[in-house]
Amino acid sequence: MKTLYLECGMGAAGDMLMAALLELIPDQQTFLDQMNGLNLPGVALSAEPAVKCGITGTHMRVTVHGEEEESIDAPDHDPAHHHDHEHDHHHDHEHEHAHDHSHHHDHEHEHTHDHEHDHDHEHAHDHDHSHPHEHHHHASPADIDGIIDGLAVPEAVKRDAKAVYALIAQAESRAHGRPISEIHYHEVGTMDAVADVVGVCWLMHRIGADEIVVSPVHVGSGFVRCMHGILPVPAPATAAILEGVPTYGGAVQGELCTPTGAALLKHFATRFGDRPLMATEKIGYGMGKKDFERANCVRAFLGRRAGEMEEIVQLECNLDDMTGEAVGFAMEQLFLAGARDVYTVSIGMKKSRPGVMLCCVCLPQDADALAALILRHTTTLGVRRVACARYTLPRTVETVDTPCGPVRVKVAKGPGFTKSKAEYDDLARIARDQGIPLDEAKRQAQV
Repeated sequence: MKTLYLECGMGAAGDMLMAALLELIPDQQTFLDQMNGLNLPGVALSAEPAVKCGITGTHMRVTVHGEEEESIDAPDHDPAHHHDHEHDHHHDHEHEHAHDHSHHHDHEHEHTHDHEHDHDHEHAHDHDHSHPHEHHHHASPADIDGIIDGLAVPEAVKRDAKAVYALIAQAESRAHGRPISEIHYHEVGTMDAVADVVGVCWLMHRIGADEIVVSPVHVGSGFVRCMHGILPVPAPATAAILEGVPTYGGAVQGELCTPTGAALLKHFATRFGDRPLMATEKIGYGMGKKDFERANCVRAFLGRRAGEMEEIVQLECNLDDMTGEAVGFAMEQLFLAGARDVYTVSIGMKKSRPGVMLCCVCLPQDADALAALILRHTTTLGVRRVACARYTLPRTVETVDTPCGPVRVKVAKGPGFTKSKAEYDDLARIARDQGIPLDEAKRQAQV
Protein backbone atom coordinates (compact mmCIF):
# COMPACT_ATOMS: atom_id res chain seq x y z
CA MET A 1 0.00 0.00 0.00
CA LYS A 2 1.45 3.36 -1.07
CA THR A 3 1.45 5.50 2.07
CA LEU A 4 2.14 9.20 2.63
CA TYR A 5 2.84 10.30 6.20
CA LEU A 6 2.89 14.02 7.07
CA GLU A 7 4.73 15.00 10.24
CA CYS A 8 3.41 18.33 11.52
CA GLY A 9 5.56 18.85 14.60
CA MET A 10 5.86 22.56 13.74
CA GLY A 11 2.35 23.04 12.45
CA ALA A 12 1.44 23.35 8.79
CA ALA A 13 0.94 26.00 6.14
CA GLY A 14 0.15 25.73 2.45
CA ASP A 15 3.63 26.73 1.27
CA MET A 16 5.38 24.33 3.66
CA LEU A 17 3.15 21.42 2.61
CA MET A 18 3.71 22.19 -1.06
CA ALA A 19 7.49 22.33 -0.58
CA ALA A 20 7.56 19.01 1.31
CA LEU A 21 5.47 17.27 -1.36
CA LEU A 22 7.52 18.81 -4.16
CA GLU A 23 10.62 17.03 -2.85
CA LEU A 24 8.85 13.68 -3.31
CA ILE A 25 8.45 13.93 -7.09
CA PRO A 26 11.29 13.46 -9.62
CA ASP A 27 10.40 16.24 -12.07
CA GLN A 28 10.27 19.20 -9.72
CA GLN A 29 11.12 21.90 -12.26
CA THR A 30 8.50 20.59 -14.66
CA PHE A 31 5.89 20.91 -11.94
CA LEU A 32 6.98 24.48 -11.14
CA ASP A 33 6.80 25.35 -14.85
CA GLN A 34 3.29 23.89 -14.99
CA MET A 35 2.21 25.89 -11.93
CA ASN A 36 3.64 29.10 -13.38
CA GLY A 37 1.94 28.25 -16.66
CA LEU A 38 -1.47 28.46 -14.99
CA ASN A 39 -1.19 32.26 -15.33
CA LEU A 40 -2.69 33.12 -11.96
CA PRO A 41 -2.72 36.94 -12.04
CA GLY A 42 0.73 38.20 -11.02
CA VAL A 43 1.72 34.92 -9.33
CA ALA A 44 5.12 33.27 -9.70
CA LEU A 45 6.44 30.20 -7.84
CA SER A 46 10.01 29.17 -7.20
CA ALA A 47 11.61 26.52 -5.00
CA GLU A 48 14.58 27.69 -2.96
CA PRO A 49 16.96 25.58 -0.84
CA ALA A 50 16.69 26.29 2.87
CA VAL A 51 18.52 25.00 5.95
CA LYS A 52 16.95 24.62 9.40
CA CYS A 53 18.95 23.24 12.31
CA GLY A 54 21.44 21.75 9.86
CA ILE A 55 18.76 20.03 7.75
CA THR A 56 18.45 20.98 4.09
CA GLY A 57 15.00 21.28 2.59
CA THR A 58 12.92 23.44 0.28
CA HIS A 59 11.22 26.78 0.84
CA MET A 60 8.40 27.46 -1.61
CA ARG A 61 8.50 31.13 -2.57
CA VAL A 62 5.20 32.44 -3.92
CA THR A 63 5.31 36.03 -5.18
CA VAL A 64 2.53 38.31 -6.37
CA HIS A 65 3.65 41.10 -8.72
CA GLY A 66 7.23 40.30 -7.75
CA GLU A 67 6.73 40.51 -3.99
CA GLU A 68 6.29 37.70 -1.48
CA GLU A 69 2.86 38.44 -0.10
CA GLU A 70 1.34 37.66 3.24
CA SER A 71 -1.05 34.93 2.14
CA ILE A 72 -4.62 36.02 2.64
CA ASP A 73 -6.48 32.74 2.52
CA ALA A 74 -9.41 33.47 4.72
CA PRO A 75 -12.53 35.51 4.11
CA ASP A 76 -14.17 38.56 5.52
CA HIS A 77 -17.88 38.99 5.76
CA ASP A 78 -18.83 42.62 5.27
CA PRO A 79 -17.89 44.04 1.87
CA ALA A 80 -20.14 47.04 2.29
CA HIS A 81 -17.63 49.12 4.28
CA HIS A 82 -14.90 51.13 2.64
CA HIS A 83 -11.37 51.87 3.76
CA ASP A 84 -9.44 54.98 2.87
CA HIS A 85 -6.08 54.49 4.47
CA GLU A 86 -2.47 53.62 3.92
CA HIS A 87 -0.78 50.48 5.13
CA ASP A 88 2.73 50.24 6.42
CA HIS A 89 2.98 46.59 7.40
CA HIS A 90 6.09 44.99 8.75
CA HIS A 91 5.65 41.26 9.15
CA ASP A 92 8.04 38.73 10.57
CA HIS A 93 5.83 35.69 10.35
CA GLU A 94 6.05 32.27 8.86
CA HIS A 95 2.41 31.37 8.25
CA GLU A 96 -0.73 33.13 7.21
CA HIS A 97 -3.82 33.95 9.22
CA ALA A 98 -7.00 35.80 8.41
CA HIS A 99 -8.22 38.89 10.16
CA ASP A 100 -11.59 40.45 9.66
CA HIS A 101 -12.41 44.14 9.31
CA SER A 102 -16.03 45.12 9.40
CA HIS A 103 -15.93 48.79 10.37
CA HIS A 104 -15.03 52.18 8.89
CA HIS A 105 -11.47 53.43 8.62
CA ASP A 106 -10.15 56.81 7.64
CA HIS A 107 -6.63 56.76 8.97
CA GLU A 108 -3.17 55.39 8.45
CA HIS A 109 -1.96 52.04 9.78
CA GLU A 110 1.48 51.11 10.90
CA HIS A 111 1.61 47.49 11.98
CA THR A 112 4.61 45.77 13.43
CA HIS A 113 4.35 42.08 14.14
CA ASP A 114 6.93 39.61 15.34
CA HIS A 115 5.23 36.24 15.38
CA GLU A 116 6.46 32.76 14.69
CA HIS A 117 4.57 32.45 11.41
CA ASP A 118 3.01 34.55 8.64
CA HIS A 119 -0.58 35.51 9.24
CA ASP A 120 -3.23 36.43 6.71
CA HIS A 121 -4.40 39.95 7.23
CA GLU A 122 -7.73 40.00 5.51
CA HIS A 123 -9.20 43.20 4.10
CA ALA A 124 -12.41 42.07 2.50
CA HIS A 125 -13.69 45.48 1.50
CA ASP A 126 -13.18 48.07 -1.20
CA HIS A 127 -9.84 49.79 -0.72
CA ASP A 128 -8.67 53.17 -1.82
CA HIS A 129 -5.23 53.55 -0.37
CA SER A 130 -1.59 53.74 -1.24
CA HIS A 131 -0.13 50.33 -2.05
CA PRO A 132 2.71 49.13 -4.27
CA HIS A 133 0.23 47.17 -6.35
CA GLU A 134 -2.82 48.10 -8.38
CA HIS A 135 -6.23 48.84 -6.91
CA HIS A 136 -7.61 45.76 -5.17
CA HIS A 137 -10.93 44.04 -5.77
CA HIS A 138 -12.57 41.25 -3.88
CA ALA A 139 -13.63 37.70 -4.63
CA SER A 140 -16.52 35.67 -3.26
CA PRO A 141 -16.37 31.89 -2.77
CA ALA A 142 -18.15 31.59 -6.13
CA ASP A 143 -15.44 33.75 -7.70
CA ILE A 144 -12.74 31.48 -6.22
CA ASP A 145 -14.53 28.42 -7.61
CA GLY A 146 -14.61 30.15 -11.00
CA ILE A 147 -10.87 30.85 -10.85
CA ILE A 148 -10.16 27.21 -9.98
CA ASP A 149 -12.51 25.91 -12.68
CA GLY A 150 -10.62 27.97 -15.24
CA LEU A 151 -7.23 26.46 -14.45
CA ALA A 152 -5.61 23.90 -16.73
CA VAL A 153 -5.36 21.19 -14.07
CA PRO A 154 -7.03 17.76 -13.78
CA GLU A 155 -10.68 17.75 -12.69
CA ALA A 156 -9.78 15.83 -9.52
CA VAL A 157 -7.42 18.66 -8.54
CA LYS A 158 -10.17 21.23 -9.07
CA ARG A 159 -12.59 19.24 -6.90
CA ASP A 160 -10.04 18.94 -4.10
CA ALA A 161 -9.10 22.64 -4.24
CA LYS A 162 -12.73 23.77 -4.08
CA ALA A 163 -13.40 21.38 -1.19
CA VAL A 164 -10.45 22.87 0.74
CA TYR A 165 -11.78 26.39 0.20
CA ALA A 166 -15.22 25.25 1.32
CA LEU A 167 -13.73 24.13 4.64
CA ILE A 168 -12.08 27.54 5.10
CA ALA A 169 -15.24 29.45 4.17
CA GLN A 170 -17.37 27.38 6.54
CA ALA A 171 -14.92 27.95 9.38
CA GLU A 172 -14.74 31.71 8.77
CA SER A 173 -18.52 31.91 8.49
CA ARG A 174 -18.81 30.17 11.83
CA ALA A 175 -16.09 32.25 13.46
CA HIS A 176 -17.62 35.58 12.36
CA GLY A 177 -21.25 34.54 12.69
CA ARG A 178 -22.09 35.48 9.10
CA PRO A 179 -23.49 33.36 6.24
CA ILE A 180 -21.12 32.08 3.59
CA SER A 181 -22.94 34.22 1.03
CA GLU A 182 -21.41 37.30 2.71
CA ILE A 183 -17.88 35.92 2.65
CA HIS A 184 -15.40 37.82 0.45
CA TYR A 185 -11.66 37.43 -0.17
CA HIS A 186 -9.00 40.06 -0.83
CA GLU A 187 -8.04 39.50 -4.49
CA VAL A 188 -4.25 39.89 -4.45
CA GLY A 189 -3.81 37.88 -1.25
CA THR A 190 -6.20 35.30 -2.62
CA MET A 191 -3.97 34.63 -5.61
CA ASP A 192 -1.03 33.29 -3.64
CA ALA A 193 -3.40 31.32 -1.41
CA VAL A 194 -4.97 29.78 -4.52
CA ALA A 195 -1.47 28.88 -5.70
CA ASP A 196 -0.75 27.15 -2.37
CA VAL A 197 -4.02 25.20 -2.36
CA VAL A 198 -3.93 24.19 -6.02
CA GLY A 199 -0.23 23.31 -5.77
CA VAL A 200 -0.75 20.98 -2.83
CA CYS A 201 -3.83 19.39 -4.43
CA TRP A 202 -1.98 18.84 -7.71
CA LEU A 203 1.01 17.30 -5.95
CA MET A 204 -1.28 15.00 -3.99
CA HIS A 205 -2.80 13.94 -7.31
CA ARG A 206 0.65 13.38 -8.81
CA ILE A 207 1.89 11.32 -5.84
CA GLY A 208 -1.25 9.18 -5.78
CA ALA A 209 -0.93 7.73 -2.28
CA ASP A 210 -3.41 5.02 -1.30
CA GLU A 211 -3.61 6.52 2.18
CA ILE A 212 -2.47 9.75 3.81
CA VAL A 213 -1.70 9.59 7.53
CA VAL A 214 -1.13 12.85 9.40
CA SER A 215 0.56 13.24 12.78
CA PRO A 216 -1.11 15.11 15.64
CA VAL A 217 -0.82 18.79 14.69
CA HIS A 218 1.24 21.23 16.74
CA VAL A 219 -0.80 24.44 16.74
CA GLY A 220 1.50 26.54 18.92
CA SER A 221 0.37 28.41 22.02
CA GLY A 222 -0.17 31.81 23.53
CA PHE A 223 -1.77 34.69 21.68
CA VAL A 224 -1.42 36.50 18.36
CA ARG A 225 -1.97 40.22 17.87
CA CYS A 226 -4.20 41.46 15.08
CA MET A 227 -6.18 44.65 14.29
CA HIS A 228 -9.11 43.48 16.39
CA GLY A 229 -6.88 42.87 19.39
CA ILE A 230 -5.21 39.80 20.80
CA LEU A 231 -6.57 36.41 19.78
CA PRO A 232 -5.83 33.04 21.39
CA VAL A 233 -3.88 30.39 19.48
CA PRO A 234 -5.19 28.56 17.54
CA ALA A 235 -7.25 31.34 15.98
CA PRO A 236 -11.03 30.75 15.82
CA ALA A 237 -11.16 29.69 12.15
CA THR A 238 -8.22 27.31 12.52
CA ALA A 239 -9.71 25.84 15.68
CA ALA A 240 -13.02 25.27 13.90
CA ILE A 241 -11.34 23.46 11.00
CA LEU A 242 -9.32 21.28 13.36
CA GLU A 243 -12.31 20.06 15.38
CA GLY A 244 -12.01 16.29 15.66
CA VAL A 245 -8.31 16.37 14.77
CA PRO A 246 -5.68 15.48 17.42
CA THR A 247 -3.75 18.67 18.19
CA TYR A 248 -1.42 19.95 20.89
CA GLY A 249 0.38 23.14 21.89
CA GLY A 250 2.54 24.64 24.59
CA ALA A 251 6.00 23.89 23.23
CA VAL A 252 6.28 26.96 20.99
CA GLN A 253 4.82 30.42 21.57
CA GLY A 254 2.96 31.70 18.54
CA GLU A 255 0.66 30.42 15.81
CA LEU A 256 2.05 27.40 13.93
CA CYS A 257 -0.95 26.09 11.98
CA THR A 258 -2.81 28.30 9.51
CA PRO A 259 -6.36 27.98 8.18
CA THR A 260 -5.01 26.89 4.80
CA GLY A 261 -2.71 24.28 6.35
CA ALA A 262 -5.48 23.02 8.61
CA ALA A 263 -7.98 22.74 5.74
CA LEU A 264 -5.52 20.89 3.51
CA LEU A 265 -4.71 18.40 6.27
CA LYS A 266 -8.37 17.92 7.16
CA HIS A 267 -9.37 17.32 3.55
CA PHE A 268 -6.64 14.87 2.57
CA ALA A 269 -6.03 12.89 5.77
CA THR A 270 -7.20 9.31 5.67
CA ARG A 271 -6.61 9.32 9.40
CA PHE A 272 -4.57 11.13 12.07
CA GLY A 273 -2.11 9.30 14.28
CA ASP A 274 1.43 8.03 14.70
CA ARG A 275 3.64 7.12 11.77
CA PRO A 276 2.59 3.65 10.59
CA LEU A 277 4.88 0.69 10.06
CA MET A 278 6.17 1.42 6.55
CA ALA A 279 9.21 1.08 4.32
CA THR A 280 10.11 4.70 3.53
CA GLU A 281 11.28 5.40 -0.02
CA LYS A 282 11.52 9.22 -0.03
CA ILE A 283 11.42 12.05 2.54
CA GLY A 284 10.52 15.65 1.75
CA TYR A 285 11.28 18.70 3.92
CA GLY A 286 9.09 21.79 3.51
CA MET A 287 10.77 24.70 5.29
CA GLY A 288 9.39 27.85 6.83
CA LYS A 289 11.36 31.09 6.85
CA LYS A 290 11.83 31.78 10.55
CA ASP A 291 14.44 30.00 12.67
CA PHE A 292 13.61 28.24 15.94
CA GLU A 293 15.41 25.93 18.31
CA ARG A 294 13.42 23.22 16.53
CA ALA A 295 13.68 22.65 12.79
CA ASN A 296 10.83 24.71 11.33
CA CYS A 297 9.54 22.25 8.74
CA VAL A 298 6.88 19.82 7.63
CA ARG A 299 8.26 16.36 6.84
CA ALA A 300 6.61 14.10 4.27
CA PHE A 301 7.42 10.37 4.26
CA LEU A 302 6.46 8.39 1.15
CA GLY A 303 6.71 4.61 1.13
CA ARG A 304 4.97 1.27 1.32
CA ARG A 305 3.15 -0.07 4.31
CA ALA A 306 3.65 -3.64 5.41
CA GLY A 307 -0.03 -4.04 6.14
CA GLU A 308 -3.40 -2.35 6.33
CA MET A 309 -4.53 -0.68 9.55
CA GLU A 310 -7.70 -2.10 11.05
CA GLU A 311 -9.55 -0.95 14.16
CA ILE A 312 -10.57 -3.91 16.29
CA VAL A 313 -12.03 -4.70 19.71
CA GLN A 314 -10.87 -7.42 22.08
CA LEU A 315 -13.48 -8.84 24.48
CA GLU A 316 -12.19 -10.76 27.50
CA CYS A 317 -13.53 -12.60 30.55
CA ASN A 318 -12.07 -14.93 33.19
CA LEU A 319 -13.72 -18.34 33.74
CA ASP A 320 -13.06 -20.92 36.47
CA ASP A 321 -16.37 -22.77 36.79
CA MET A 322 -17.05 -24.09 33.27
CA THR A 323 -16.20 -27.40 31.66
CA GLY A 324 -13.96 -27.53 28.62
CA GLU A 325 -16.94 -28.64 26.48
CA ALA A 326 -19.01 -25.63 27.58
CA VAL A 327 -16.15 -23.21 26.84
CA GLY A 328 -15.70 -24.86 23.43
CA PHE A 329 -19.40 -24.46 22.65
CA ALA A 330 -19.25 -20.76 23.55
CA MET A 331 -16.25 -20.32 21.23
CA GLU A 332 -18.19 -21.94 18.38
CA GLN A 333 -21.10 -19.53 18.87
CA LEU A 334 -18.74 -16.55 18.73
CA PHE A 335 -17.14 -17.74 15.49
CA LEU A 336 -20.57 -18.30 13.94
CA ALA A 337 -21.57 -14.73 14.92
CA GLY A 338 -18.63 -13.18 13.04
CA ALA A 339 -15.74 -13.04 15.50
CA ARG A 340 -12.38 -12.57 13.76
CA ASP A 341 -10.66 -14.83 16.30
CA VAL A 342 -11.51 -16.61 19.55
CA TYR A 343 -8.99 -18.25 21.85
CA THR A 344 -8.32 -19.15 25.49
CA VAL A 345 -5.37 -18.52 27.77
CA SER A 346 -4.64 -20.55 30.91
CA ILE A 347 -4.62 -18.33 34.01
CA GLY A 348 -4.49 -18.65 37.78
CA MET A 349 -7.43 -17.04 39.60
CA LYS A 350 -8.34 -16.13 43.14
CA LYS A 351 -8.17 -18.83 45.83
CA SER A 352 -5.52 -20.53 43.67
CA ARG A 353 -8.13 -21.87 41.28
CA PRO A 354 -6.96 -22.65 37.72
CA GLY A 355 -9.04 -21.03 35.01
CA VAL A 356 -9.08 -19.74 31.44
CA MET A 357 -9.35 -16.30 29.95
CA LEU A 358 -11.71 -16.32 26.98
CA CYS A 359 -10.65 -13.77 24.34
CA CYS A 360 -12.72 -12.69 21.36
CA VAL A 361 -11.30 -10.42 18.61
CA CYS A 362 -13.91 -8.62 16.53
CA LEU A 363 -14.75 -5.50 14.57
CA PRO A 364 -16.06 -2.52 16.60
CA GLN A 365 -19.54 -2.75 15.05
CA ASP A 366 -19.87 -6.40 16.16
CA ALA A 367 -18.62 -5.94 19.72
CA ASP A 368 -21.98 -5.36 21.45
CA ALA A 369 -23.61 -8.45 19.93
CA LEU A 370 -20.61 -10.67 20.66
CA ALA A 371 -20.35 -9.42 24.25
CA ALA A 372 -24.01 -10.37 24.69
CA LEU A 373 -23.22 -13.88 23.43
CA ILE A 374 -20.34 -14.22 25.92
CA LEU A 375 -22.65 -13.22 28.76
CA ARG A 376 -25.26 -15.72 27.55
CA HIS A 377 -23.07 -18.75 26.88
CA THR A 378 -20.56 -18.46 29.75
CA THR A 379 -20.79 -18.12 33.50
CA THR A 380 -19.07 -14.72 33.60
CA LEU A 381 -20.84 -11.71 35.08
CA GLY A 382 -18.81 -9.16 33.12
CA VAL A 383 -16.88 -8.71 29.87
CA ARG A 384 -13.89 -6.43 29.44
CA ARG A 385 -13.71 -4.42 26.21
CA VAL A 386 -10.37 -3.14 24.86
CA ALA A 387 -10.24 -1.02 21.70
CA CYS A 388 -7.03 -1.33 19.68
CA ALA A 389 -5.67 -1.42 16.16
CA ARG A 390 -3.80 -4.05 14.22
CA TYR A 391 -1.87 -4.28 10.97
CA THR A 392 -3.10 -6.84 8.46
CA LEU A 393 -1.72 -7.96 5.10
CA PRO A 394 -4.05 -7.76 2.10
CA ARG A 395 -5.09 -11.30 1.29
CA THR A 396 -6.86 -13.31 -1.38
CA VAL A 397 -7.98 -16.92 -1.67
CA GLU A 398 -7.01 -18.74 -4.88
CA THR A 399 -8.09 -22.19 -5.97
CA VAL A 400 -5.17 -24.26 -7.28
CA ASP A 401 -5.54 -27.44 -9.33
CA THR A 402 -3.29 -30.13 -7.75
CA PRO A 403 -2.63 -33.85 -8.42
CA CYS A 404 -5.04 -34.50 -5.53
CA GLY A 405 -7.78 -32.20 -6.78
CA PRO A 406 -8.61 -28.50 -6.24
CA VAL A 407 -7.11 -26.88 -3.12
CA ARG A 408 -7.85 -23.39 -1.85
CA VAL A 409 -4.72 -21.36 -1.03
CA LYS A 410 -4.71 -18.16 1.03
CA VAL A 411 -2.22 -15.62 -0.40
CA ALA A 412 -1.05 -12.50 1.50
CA LYS A 413 1.25 -9.87 0.01
CA GLY A 414 3.46 -7.25 1.61
CA PRO A 415 6.15 -4.91 0.29
CA GLY A 416 8.69 -7.25 -1.28
CA PHE A 417 7.28 -10.53 0.04
CA THR A 418 4.41 -12.98 -0.42
CA LYS A 419 3.00 -15.58 1.97
CA SER A 420 0.78 -18.50 1.00
CA LYS A 421 -0.87 -21.34 2.89
CA ALA A 422 -3.20 -24.12 1.79
CA GLU A 423 -6.58 -24.22 3.55
CA TYR A 424 -6.68 -26.85 6.31
CA ASP A 425 -10.14 -28.13 5.35
CA ASP A 426 -8.99 -29.03 1.82
CA LEU A 427 -5.82 -30.78 3.02
CA ALA A 428 -7.81 -32.65 5.66
CA ARG A 429 -10.24 -33.84 2.99
CA ILE A 430 -7.35 -35.25 0.91
CA ALA A 431 -5.84 -36.92 3.98
CA ARG A 432 -9.15 -38.56 4.91
CA ASP A 433 -9.90 -39.67 1.35
CA GLN A 434 -6.50 -41.30 0.94
CA GLY A 435 -5.98 -42.45 4.51
CA ILE A 436 -2.68 -40.59 4.85
CA PRO A 437 -1.23 -38.09 7.38
CA LEU A 438 -1.92 -34.40 6.89
CA ASP A 439 1.73 -33.58 6.08
CA GLU A 440 1.71 -36.27 3.37
CA ALA A 441 -1.46 -34.77 1.88
CA LYS A 442 0.23 -31.39 1.70
CA ARG A 443 3.31 -32.93 0.04
CA GLN A 444 1.23 -34.79 -2.55
CA ALA A 445 -0.84 -31.70 -3.30
CA GLN A 446 2.41 -29.77 -3.85
CA VAL A 447 1.12 -26.61 -2.16
